Amino acid sequence: MNFFKRVWLFAVISSLASSLAYCESIKAPMDLSFQEIVEQYYADQPVYIGGTSGLKKKSFTSGLLNKEFNYITPENDFKHQMVHPMPGVWKWGAADAWIENAVEHNQIVRLHGPISPQCSTWAKQDDRTAQELLISMVDFMTAQCKRYNDVPQVRWMDVVNETIDKGSMDWFGPRPGTDRWENPWTKIGFDKTHPLEPPLYIGFAFHIANRYAPNIDLIINQHGSVSPKLWDKVFALVDYLRQHKGLRVDGIGWQAHVDLAWEKTGDNLRDLADLIDRAHAKDLSFHVTENNVWLKGNKDYEGQADTFAAILRVLLSKRFSGEVSWNVWNLSDADSWATMREFDGCIFDYDYQPKPAYFALKKVLIESASSD
Repeated sequence: MNFFKRVWLFAVISSLASSLAYCESIKAPMDLSFQEIVEQYYADQPVYIGGTSGLKKKSFTSGLLNKEFNYITPENDFKHQMVHPMPGVWKWGAADAWIENAVEHNQIVRLHGPISPQCSTWAKQDDRTAQELLISMVDFMTAQCKRYNDVPQVRWMDVVNETIDKGSMDWFGPRPGTDRWENPWTKIGFDKTHPLEPPLYIGFAFHIANRYAPNIDLIINQHGSVSPKLWDKVFALVDYLRQHKGLRVDGIGWQAHVDLAWEKTGDNLRDLADLIDRAHAKDLSFHVTENNVWLKGNKDYEGQADTFAAILRVLLSKRFSGEVSWNVWNLSDADSWATMREFDGCIFDYDYQPKPAYFALKKVLIESASSD
């Protein structure tokens, strides 16, 4: 074979190889990861689809979180009990590792290290004084804001978390001992000069975040239902911080830990839609921050998929009026809280295989983009 034929043959083979590689790179829509769907279908739209894990959990160490999501929420590694467990003690290793991972994989981070019930055992001790708690809170919040404000990957910060008791609608506070779910920060006091009488720690936390985290969007994250009564108080808190204290509040988050068939119960879907509308009308972004659908032994995986899908569908329908984000809380049932593992509330099963909800969520993403 002469030289020109060899060159021609090499060119043909190279062209075929390139064509084959290109064809293999084209995926059917349902074969795309969540981040690929968002990139292809929601370019330049204020939509973010994310996942939560822990640094030592298999959904992270296996690469599953990085493969599926470019918006991530570290579960506990930025929280008070992990970073600042005692006065004078600081442990930034796990939090910094998340930032390094986000930089490497070009991921957006929700900095979930709020002033909240998720605090150190030291802070929960019954003999802690208001002054001691205030010093610990200010030190932690200031250090966290200064450390991560200039990191481009950090998009949102949950400044406070679970401030309102979802049952009584009172401000959530301390309980005896250190082994119960409680919020010791209300010991710092309340603002009696305002009819809402909000806990002082909330204003302090937002004041610090306003000063030292100007590059990060600041969020109030709340658990419970989507009933207007609960959220009336959250929006009143937003107004208090903005109008009475002159502070920036950028968004609200709803911890969507719900039961099977939530979307068929009462007015939940309508109330969710109204809640997002209220947030956007106040120039607040809206975030579904912690979505699970608990089965509690039911094993109705198709019904679980329907509930996940219904929540995301409503959220996406509101994306043209303001920023929205959705975040699944833990990826796999094997990674869920020890007390909740039997609830089967995640989109991957105990073997890290996708459940019907995984595909239902993708379907909603694709169909919502196409229909609009």
